[in-house]
This record gives sequence, C-alpha cells and structure tokens, in this order.
Amino acid sequence: MLADVPATVTELARGAGAADGSALPAGAFQVRNDYGSIGYGGAAPPAGDRPHRYVFAVHALDTDKLGPGAEATPAVVGFYAVFHAIARATLRPVFGR
Repeated sequence: MLADVPATVTELARGAGAADGSALPAGAFQVRNDYGSIGYGGAAPPAGDRPHRYVFAVHALDTDKLGPGAEATPAVVGFYAVFHAIARATLRPVFGR
C-alpha cells in the first residue's frame, strides 16, 4: 500500500514498489504488506490453485497528507482513505499458476 502520493503524479517509475522506497515520489511512503514487509511482493497464488483476483485501487483524496505514517497498518491507512476519498478507480487482474 502506497500513501501520500502527490496529486501531480500520473505514473510510477519501474521499481516504485521496492522495499527501500528509492523510486517513490517525494513525500510518498509504503506500509507493510500481507507478507509483513515493506515493498510490493507481487501475485503469489499457490501452484494448482484456482486463479486469484487482485485489486489495485487508486483514491483521489481531499487532503495532501492522509495522516498515519509508514508504521501504520494497511487497515488504518485504508480507514483514513475512505473518509477522505472523493473518487476511486480500480484494476482487478486475475492470475493463476
């Protein structure tokens, strides 16, 4: 989960989800993922399982800074985002092995 991305950002650099955050836009930060670490871990359904759906959401917010910091859980960041959202777009890819 990525937060505090400036409204002027229209794309992310390749590698923006790296754990060190070096490719993130200025002021943006990541929170821990489902693996318990910082950074994008990618799709990882078990081999032979049915294809899994993934949701990538982008929220337009009514504030420049959401409030919680990088130590927050994804649930807390999502909670704050819901109350500040003025628009939302989603991508829902499906991936299986």
